[in-house]
Amino acid sequence: MTAPAPASTQPQQAQAAASGYLNLHQCVYYSSSATNHFTTVVPSSDGRFATGTNVSTTADTQPSCGSGDGNYTLIPLLSGVKALNLASGRYLNLHQCVYYSSSANNHFTTVVTGGDGRFATGTNVSNTADTQASCGQGDGNYSLIPLLSGVKALDLTSGSYANLHQCVYYSSSATDHFTTLVTGGDGRFATGTKVSGTADTQASCGSGDGNFSLVPLLSGVKALSVA
Repeated sequence: MTAPAPASTQPQQAQAAASGYLNLHQCVYYSSSATNHFTTVVPSSDGRFATGTNVSTTADTQPSCGSGDGNYTLIPLLSGVKALNLASGRYLNLHQCVYYSSSANNHFTTVVTGGDGRFATGTNVSNTADTQASCGQGDGNYSLIPLLSGVKALDLTSGSYANLHQCVYYSSSATDHFTTLVTGGDGRFATGTKVSGTADTQASCGSGDGNFSLVPLLSGVKALSVA
């Protein structure tokens, strides 16, 4: 009696990292006196600009943000939260979209889509590693800046922690902040965002371009367990 033929090999499915949700909380602040926005996705060193970004068994539906410092106040329309199902794919694709108004001389950044869908982002969890940033077109006054925008595909199976590095830059001559969470086309505003076996405790950021300099007080890092 002959042995049964071996079962045919099935295509291997991409491994999901873990169960639960990575809840990305985006908090956008604005100063009317300075006509200036900035964004936090992880808590800054100044706890007044906190965010609720976390990993949980629950999908968050409302952004959790700090109250600001009196001069800079929260803008709910541009803030938002995205609950990313970690079991739905191998890659956390972080899409960073940076917008600019030449009339206001002002940048701001989105990583998740806020209440105003014109500043959308494509941030997702998928079995595909995204290579092009997906961003909304802006509102006519604020337009997308491709050089500062970008996407980073983080392989969630390559380590225990998704280390989100938030780098906030400021130009005193322009009275203008902007934030990077992933490295855009201009490497001078780099970030250390990655998946690793180690929980990072210090933000790793580029040095800026001479006009825009790093603001350590508003920058920060959060290590999220994805194992």
